[in-house]
Amino acid sequence: MRTFTPPAGTRFYAGVDLHARALFLVILDGDGQVRFARNLPANPDVFLRAVAPFRDGLLVACECMHCWYWLADTCRAENIAFVLGHAYSMKAVHGQKTKCDRKDAEAIARLLKGGNFPPA
Repeated sequence: MRTFTPPAGTRFYAGVDLHARALFLVILDGDGQVRFARNLPANPDVFLRAVAPFRDGLLVACECMHCWYWLADTCRAENIAFVLGHAYSMKAVHGQKTKCDRKDAEAIARLLKGGNFPPA
């Protein structure tokens, strides 16, 4: 399985569990500590306000779902690094028994930080 290696200079790792009307955002720092964890409306302006303190060295990732386009477009327009993950491979890698948005978003961020993120 291919994995994505974060670029040098990445300081913050954002995992997004994305749905049509809401998203859960978890941001980890370089030490793996959770710096931000919140449920937000799925809206570009709200997302950009949430990540504003972490923009320098931020890498954003989410699963390949039906509604990922706006997030990728927003990150591209704002020069925020973005990677799209393969949903089936991601579930196989982290294999959590507990299923909730917060844990899914944190698992995405931790896979990204650890260099185990399977890109779509």
